[in-house]
Amino acid sequence: MHLPTITIKIKDFGSIKLELYPEIAPNTVANILTYVKENYYNGLTFHRVIKGFMIQGGWGAEKHAPIKGEFNVNGHPNNLAHEKGVISMARTNVYNSATAQFFIVHETAKHLDGQYAAFGKVVEGLDIVDKIAGVKTNHQDKPLVDVVIETFDYELNDYQIPAVKYFER
Repeated sequence: MHLPTITIKIKDFGSIKLELYPEIAPNTVANILTYVKENYYNGLTFHRVIKGFMIQGGWGAEKHAPIKGEFNVNGHPNNLAHEKGVISMARTNVYNSATAQFFIVHETAKHLDGQYAAFGKVVEGLDIVDKIAGVKTNHQDKPLVDVVIETFDYELNDYQIPAVKYFER
């Protein structure tokens, strides 16, 4: 089976292509692809940027309930290291609070390993991640000029998106 991919086209920056790993985080991959299929990300921004750490996007009016975090400290084996270019789900300090927000690691962040649901990595466009990480931000890490996601597309490559298992509170 070929891995599913997502391509994020960012206005004035270019595109980032990522391959996804359903064998590592199956529900997380199904969740992100569900949001992508619904065109949720189109027009949103990378709203939090910390050079040397990560770029975060996907903040908006979430459409779905949270999912269970697929990472080690939450009882799900996930050995994908948070190295440069890895995509992972953002969450609050509550393990099962991930919805639509994601981040792409700008520089290796070992302290996140096993703590957050890593589910893929950049295969094209690491230079775009670097450019975004270099934008000027305010004291809350918000870019001074919006970094807009124009489109967020996908290729399933024979992968079938299963129904997402949402976390029941």
